[in-house]
Amino acid sequence: MTMIEKLSGDLRPEKFSKLSQVIDNFCGEHAQLPAFTCFGRTLNYSEVNELSDRFAHYLITETNLKPGDRIAIQLPNILQFPIAFYGATRAGLVVVNTNPLYTAQEMAHQFKDSGVKAIVILANLCDKLEKILAETAIETVIVTQFGDLQKPLKRHFLNFAIKYIRKLVPAYSLNNTVDFHAVVNSPVPPFNYPEAGQGDDIALILYTGGTTGFAKGAMLSHNNLITNMMQLRSRCLGVIEDKIENILAPLPMYHSYAFLLHCLTMPYAGNHNILVTNPRDIAALIKMFKQWSISGFVGINTLYLALLRHKDFPSIDFSAMKFCGAGGMAMTTSVSEEWTKATDSPIYEGYGLTECSPVVAVNIPGKERAGTVGPVVPETETRVMSDDGVEVAAGERGELWIRGPQVMKGYWQAEKETAEALTSDGWFKTGDYVEISEDGFISVVDRKKDMILVSGFNVFPNEIEDWVNRHPDILESAAIGVPSEKTGESIKLFIVPSQKDVDIESVRAHCKQGLTAYKLPREFVLIEDIPKSIIGKILHRELRQKG
Repeated sequence: MTMIEKLSGDLRPEKFSKLSQVIDNFCGEHAQLPAFTCFGRTLNYSEVNELSDRFAHYLITETNLKPGDRIAIQLPNILQFPIAFYGATRAGLVVVNTNPLYTAQEMAHQFKDSGVKAIVILANLCDKLEKILAETAIETVIVTQFGDLQKPLKRHFLNFAIKYIRKLVPAYSLNNTVDFHAVVNSPVPPFNYPEAGQGDDIALILYTGGTTGFAKGAMLSHNNLITNMMQLRSRCLGVIEDKIENILAPLPMYHSYAFLLHCLTMPYAGNHNILVTNPRDIAALIKMFKQWSISGFVGINTLYLALLRHKDFPSIDFSAMKFCGAGGMAMTTSVSEEWTKATDSPIYEGYGLTECSPVVAVNIPGKERAGTVGPVVPETETRVMSDDGVEVAAGERGELWIRGPQVMKGYWQAEKETAEALTSDGWFKTGDYVEISEDGFISVVDRKKDMILVSGFNVFPNEIEDWVNRHPDILESAAIGVPSEKTGESIKLFIVPSQKDVDIESVRAHCKQGLTAYKLPREFVLIEDIPKSIIGKILHRELRQKG
């Protein structure tokens, strides 16, 4: 049996029994160091401490919220996000991270399902909240604007420009809303935090992507998140130092990985988080690379590709870069190789799931292996299971099962789904097909639900897409299965060309060079854009619906 790596010394999660202790620790330990920057304003850890303390005081003394009640945070990457999270956690509330791009119907489902009683929301989204507020249990609506934590002059200019010049704040009518800016700028008398929330109590509810049916809320405890913070830190320490690094944050913090990295792991290290509000604006992102001496960041395949293809990319100085991470979707070999060649900084792939807080595996700096997501983080066990529920040998393909202290408590108010995902002895069935080498390196093949069955053979879209994307005239691609009388399913390939057009016959020939016969696409479709989730995962389901 494989020995399980243990966390020890300064990495022991038992040092803390609840997240508020972690927050108190890094706010005190790193008081004068820069914590978060957005729109040019930098808050140090002392300022973060004071602002979140004021927010907690308001929640405790001026609302009907009680420890254990749920509060939604529906914000992009702006300074208000960590302030709201730290304050709500200190007040003993359970935070529900909410995607700012949700439709009103998606908001209604999440708010009703989680039973949130309060929300911190960007003014730009309030028109959607107005439509569904009566369906929810929300009593306290705290509204913020993009510029609310900027210096006074810039605050007024930014908020005015967004509302009246760019017209990005739709008209809305909500009664008795609370102004976030006023709350965190009101001095408070000394007060005591409530005795609430620790250990295995729920700290955070994160909703899964909902690519099939309604999204489910993964219940993550204080122990889950503290342990996973230390598990991720154990990998970061090999390349990222404490108290000196500038870490770029292009992935949305309401998403599990960016949340863990930028709200917990990097603050605990005393590092500086530079928040990117709109990662789709590649030109602005490149300016941030030039403005700051960036030590590291975590992106996904589509973000790396977009950067590589931008005309100003060659002008970036990557000499300070120590760590480039990837997760959320598989890196294609061509993009990974091109990035490493252009920057002299390899991409360390990792793997995680919302249900695992989320980090499960990360390549170890200096020992990374291309095409894998590395070995599991400390304190974590794995199994690879056949469809018949039998554990397979090393190197064989099957569904990955995970057991460890970062695995969720279950899905919120979903006993059936929890029982299907978690075994009685604590194994979480990921739904991902993997292969694990003799020495423990994990290669993710694909999602179970995206697998294509051709003449009885399993075909995984990632395998096809990785090869196809090496074609010089192809920007990206996506493969799905479509019904076939002859083979059960056949492969349909959607292609985004790098130029205006692409010779399909050359693509077909390219496929034959690298793919076995049953993996060859039978139908090719040129498309301007491939549908993706907010963090850039290809939505194969949407392509299947198009047929």
